[in-house]
Amino acid sequence: MSLLDTGDTFPGLTLTLPGGQTLDLPGALAGHYGVVLFYRGAWCPYCNAQLRAFQRSLDKLADLDVKVVAASVDDEATTKETIHKHGLEFPVGYGADAHAFAAATGAFVNEDPLYLQSTGFVLDPNGRVLISVYSSGAIGRLVPEDVAGLVRYIREHV
Repeated sequence: MSLLDTGDTFPGLTLTLPGGQTLDLPGALAGHYGVVLFYRGAWCPYCNAQLRAFQRSLDKLADLDVKVVAASVDDEATTKETIHKHGLEFPVGYGADAHAFAAATGAFVNEDPLYLQSTGFVLDPNGRVLISVYSSGAIGRLVPEDVAGLVRYIREHV
């Protein structure tokens, strides 16, 4: 497993969405800046706070042409409940294969119980990694204000 670094192409991953649709990354974000969040699960208060923060910032991020997606190992029912509880309007995948996602992205895995540790990526419109944020535990994650600031800086200076 190797960590994704700035300039790396984000690997192909398929998220299964509640209702049976799928979302292929990075293709679904092509032409836009993207945020990909792996969260530990509905039980994690830090993850819930992060998901709510990105939901509150969706309009600001959309103004910067940033799309957000998230995924966890949670089952479909739990994911539907998380989406409903927080009013999430961005795609949230469920049933992520923790070991496959970790092998592709370098995310840390908790073995018992099995879940992905909080991991976040900001992608450019071509699917290349601008920033990767890896956590090996409960804290340390992307926040929407940092994503917005990064994208604003890139748009103004690059």
